[in-house]
Amino acid sequence: MIRLLVSDIDGTLVTRDKELTPRVRAAAGALVRHGTKLVLVSSRPPQGVAIFADALDLQTPRAAFNGGVFTTRAGEVLRAELLAEDAAREALAYLQAQGISPWLFTTDEWLLTDPEGDYVSWEQRTVRMEHRVVEDLARYADRAGKIMAASKDFAKLRACEEELQRRLHGRAAVHRSQDYYLDITHPRANKGEAVREAARLLGVALAETACIGDMHNDLPMFDVAAYRIAMGNAPADMQARADYVTSGNQDSGWAQAVEDFILPHNVKG
Repeated sequence: MIRLLVSDIDGTLVTRDKELTPRVRAAAGALVRHGTKLVLVSSRPPQGVAIFADALDLQTPRAAFNGGVFTTRAGEVLRAELLAEDAAREALAYLQAQGISPWLFTTDEWLLTDPEGDYVSWEQRTVRMEHRVVEDLARYADRAGKIMAASKDFAKLRACEEELQRRLHGRAAVHRSQDYYLDITHPRANKGEAVREAARLLGVALAETACIGDMHNDLPMFDVAAYRIAMGNAPADMQARADYVTSGNQDSGWAQAVEDFILPHNVKG
């Protein structure tokens, strides 16, 4: 059986407008009723994950910052992997030198220096969280759960991703969660480790786990979970690695995967 599904949120569970469709809500309820636990994992901060975990009435742990921080439904921190201060400072300095105003997330705050920067208002609507403007993000480098770069220049952000992966190799995980977002987290704050931790916390064998996602930062889950599901809006190379490819997030592809793959698989099992 598949006893645990670890799911991405943006581009996977929700639509482009960050909504849970009625079909997705129904499929999540059916999944839990049939004995499969559901854990949400995202590059979002804990508050941004809680929006949807609460909406689905999930009692399971929630995984924020790509798994760097696990919390309970009540908000208690079960695990926190923060960036090393030197890695955080180097990432901040590099991004600022590239003309990008980064954001810094602690376990409970969103800090930035430019409230008019690219995608600030979009992120505010997405995670339903207020930011705090500070003069110097480096002062908070010892508290960074995630450093984030947002830019409308996708090519520049891709180049930043490649360079920071080189500079911070072994000291940080560096991945784009969207074409316009670049996440820098603790090296163990990746979605593969999130699957391992979710399974450990819930007492589920990795052989009984499945994952679903739409972006390359979801690929570490594919290396750990026994069953891999790619969204129809995922890149072709990601779909090629999946055991099942569902439809896109605009068409309730998440629900389709539950209905047509997970629940029938459990019946056969």
